[in-house]
Formats: sequence, C-alpha cells, structure tokens
Amino acid sequence: MATINQTNQFYEGCGREGPIRCILLSEFHAVAGSKISCQVPENYIAKEVFDSIRFFIIPKPQLQRCTLTVNALGHKVIGYPVKIDHTRYPRNAFYFNLCFVCDSWARSVQYEAVVKKLSEYLLMMEEETSFLSNPDNNTRIQNLLSCILRDLNEKQVATIVEGETTIYLKIVRLKPDPPPVQDHQVPLICKGFENISLEAWDLTTQQVIPFINGINHVARIAAEADVENQLVKSCIQNLVYYGVVQLLPLLKYSNVYMCTRNLQNLSKDRQFAEDCRHYVKLQTEKETPRLPSLHKILQLYSQMTHGVTLRALCQRLCPRDNAIDERKLVTFGLQHCLIRCINKYPIFTGSYPSARHKLYTGLNSLDEICCKTGLTPSRIEEDIDVDSNVTVIWK
Repeated sequence: MATINQTNQFYEGCGREGPIRCILLSEFHAVAGSKISCQVPENYIAKEVFDSIRFFIIPKPQLQRCTLTVNALGHKVIGYPVKIDHTRYPRNAFYFNLCFVCDSWARSVQYEAVVKKLSEYLLMMEEETSFLSNPDNNTRIQNLLSCILRDLNEKQVATIVEGETTIYLKIVRLKPDPPPVQDHQVPLICKGFENISLEAWDLTTQQVIPFINGINHVARIAAEADVENQLVKSCIQNLVYYGVVQLLPLLKYSNVYMCTRNLQNLSKDRQFAEDCRHYVKLQTEKETPRLPSLHKILQLYSQMTHGVTLRALCQRLCPRDNAIDERKLVTFGLQHCLIRCINKYPIFTGSYPSARHKLYTGLNSLDEICCKTGLTPSRIEEDIDVDSNVTVIWK
C-alpha cells in the first residue's frame, strides 16, 4: 500500500499533481453489500482499506450524482456515485461508483470532470445493455479500465469505443484563480496573442482588448472603453487566467527599478537577446529604426538600483541617443522578470488623519493611491514631502 509521504517532501495541499494509481469500480451487492467488482491494477486497494471507507464509496441516496473525494489511509479516492432505479434489479435499484485513486498528497481536482463524464457514460451503457450488472462483461470492463488508466497517465487523453458509442476523455489542467486585478495595474498582451481574433471573445472583452497596449492602466482602460470598472477587472482577470494578458506595474519616470538575477539570461541566450533588441528599439518616423546594441541595453538594466529613478537614469545615460525606447525597455524587463519595480508605501504616523491620510496605511502603494484619489504622483509626493507625519517605505 502507498504511504502518505515517504520522503517528507509532499503533503496534502502542496499543489503537486500525481498520476492515477488505480481505477476501481464498486457496486452494492444485494447480499454482500458494498464491494469492489473490478480494479486495475488488481488488489491495489486492499479489502481492509475499502471496508474502512465503503460508506463513502456507496453513500446514502442524498449524495448520489455528486463528486466525492475521500482522503484516508494513504489514498485519495475521487468518485461519482450513481443509483439506477429499476424493477429488474434486486431491491429495485443498482448502485455503482467509478473511482480514481491517487496518492494522498496529490492534487486531484483535474480528475473530477473525467470521473463524472466516465460515470455518466457507464450509466448510459448500463441502462441500455446492462453493461455493469451482467457478470459476463467483467473481462471487458477490466480491459476497458486498463486502457483508460494507461492512456490518461501517458497521454492525458483516452478514447472509448463500445459498439456504436464513442466517448473521449481528457484531463484538463486547472490553474488557480489569479489575484484580483487592481485599478493601477497595466495589462500587456503576451507574446503570441498580439493578433488575437476578437470574434472568439465575449462582448466586454471585445471592447476592452483594443485599449490594452502596455501603457494604459485598468482604470484608464475602463474610462476609454466606456465599460464599468468592475466588468473590466473581471474581463482582464479572465484574460490573465488563460495566459493572454500579463499584469505589470504602472510605468512612471519617478519609479525606481532594480535588476534581478534573470538579467544574466540576456548574455546567455542569443535569441532572447535578439528579441530584446527588436522589442526595445526606438521607432522614428523620419528614418528606418536601427537596432540598439546589447551592451547599451545591459548597461541601462544594470544601472537600475535602489535610489535611482527612471528619470535620473534617462538623464544620465540618454537611452534615446542609443536607439532605445526606455518605456519599452522597462516593459520588456518587467515582462521577463529582468527587473522589478520598487514601490513607495506611505504610512501616516499622526493622530488625526484626513481622508487622504486614511489611505496611508503602508498597504497601499503610491500607484494605488493615485488611482483612488485621481491625483498625479508628483502632487501626492509633494504633499508627503512637507508632511512630517507621513513616512515612506520602499519595497
């Protein structure tokens, strides 16, 4: 029997996915009660283990046709119990449950839809041909489950053909929901989706996507697209979930950026470096744009550090004289984690806060405060500089 955690590396809730260890078919026998009628591989779930959880495998009628997951004794069992009412069965009913068995630590939510679909298929076969309740079909069921187990583990897809019926099974990887979208964040369309067709999306997304350019923040997109702010946030969150859009900090010349260890990838990956050169080149109307040198790009990135604003960096190194668009440089760096933005978080330390002071909690960045108040960063920074009761944290 599999152990819960042999190396102390995995645990329930760790988010790691594991293979399907076993597929078992359980049914309720009129005399013997709940039992395993078929499982592959054989004897993976011992009788003692099954007897301990059988009340959850064939549950009360109130839990029929619901996805149930039982995590006990080193196994995680995902099932979809089904009851068929008919006079041809003893006690006028037939109970069965098709279950997937995984390691107890494994993430299993991606299997739930497959278990439900397969159970509904077996329900249809049973109603039409008594496929499950006929003992003569035990060998066919064993072979069927063996094929499903092999194909789903190896290829994530399986095709079942029984007579004139065909069913397709596919394991769809479910990603966690992205964090809530904030007004000050800037969506950027990811590489490969620049020419995305709008017809495939809903009406709100069709209105929003044309205003996503890597410069407009969420609140501005809502205003320009004439769409309610919360709808725009939900739309962009949906695009982030599907990997169409990436969220970046608001670009300001008063921002401070810091390079990360990923910057070395520019010197190690030639194709990555070429992509960077083409992305950050300065577009001019009068002449054909020339590619900037990788040396100048690395020089600009490496000079990004604590206490140095983007404005100061541009004044000192003049990126536009070297055919570099500093806005695209920052966008490319943030998109590929070559740099990160160091934000300002004001904290009010006085006794009688004003309406704006109530935003100075240390949890709201300067970008968030700008979006909530409608004031420019320079105006807020001027007020903070002359207010002795406000302290600023950079992080």
